[in-house]
Amino acid sequence: MKILVPGNVPFDCTPTLDDPADVVAPYVMRDTIADEHLDAEVLVTWASPARVLDDAARRLGRLRWVQSLAAGPDAVLAAGFAPGVVITSGRGLHDTPVAEHALALALATVRRIDRSLAAQRDHVWDRGLGKEQASAETGPTFTLDGARVTIWGFGSIAQRLAPLLAALGARVTGVAGTPGVRAGFPVVDDAGLRALLPETDLLISLLPATAATRHAVDAATLALLPAHARFVNVGRGATVDEDALVAALRSGALAGAALDVTATEPLPAASALWDAPHLILTPHVAGGRPQGAQSFLTDQVRAWTRSGRSGLRNLVTREDDLGG
Repeated sequence: MKILVPGNVPFDCTPTLDDPADVVAPYVMRDTIADEHLDAEVLVTWASPARVLDDAARRLGRLRWVQSLAAGPDAVLAAGFAPGVVITSGRGLHDTPVAEHALALALATVRRIDRSLAAQRDHVWDRGLGKEQASAETGPTFTLDGARVTIWGFGSIAQRLAPLLAALGARVTGVAGTPGVRAGFPVVDDAGLRALLPETDLLISLLPATAATRHAVDAATLALLPAHARFVNVGRGATVDEDALVAALRSGALAGAALDVTATEPLPAASALWDAPHLILTPHVAGGRPQGAQSFLTDQVRAWTRSGRSGLRNLVTREDDLGG
């Protein structure tokens, strides 16, 4: 069995092989697969552009399994691999760094760090911030202590993030396909979301990119939030109607937002997001690098050798994106 792994990444993703007949072959993640590797049965992907994945889907005729190291395998799903090719995601490899980044963005928007940075650039001591924080009316919006936080997409990353928010005093509720209790936190389904949003101070999206979630955060959704609410997205950019978000920020219908992901990346220079008021942007860096990729891949390869598809973790169907 030949396993293709990206060889130009700053982390170890070479699985330990038990069968001497198996081979690991490195490839450059931004280059199309060389002809000598068209006999590969397994492809491990990380941050390869769509043209590379599309080319692999067309030319790797013996491919049986694609392992994405991304939490959300939307890019692999979009490449059009044959129906018989098994796809698995890297869910769980990014839980801690994405949770940390989500927390950082949440604190940054709640504590108005964007205003402080803008004042710093202009050499201005913004006395208004202190007055607003001391105000009985606006002061409560400057803290996560007591804030009602809704996390939309309550998977493994959310379950890492929720206790961090709770430790700061936030009251956290999740939204997922099935209601109940997860990791000790109440979870509502999509039907319960509408009732939850008007009581939400901070909405955090960890939604994957699927046909069902496209523009899930639209004008109607944003209109249900109170005007003092804030929005953070560390899921996928396609889940947000960016025109509606900019309009809500400009009108004051939404107090602030922080995005690590956008619908088009890199974000075009002409995008209205750059100049939207009270908006913090980071360039899709929440995940950064998968944690424990080598041991994860070793376990996956052993499971594949032993049990095939049924033994793999994070199995993805063509209708089910397991990101977040």
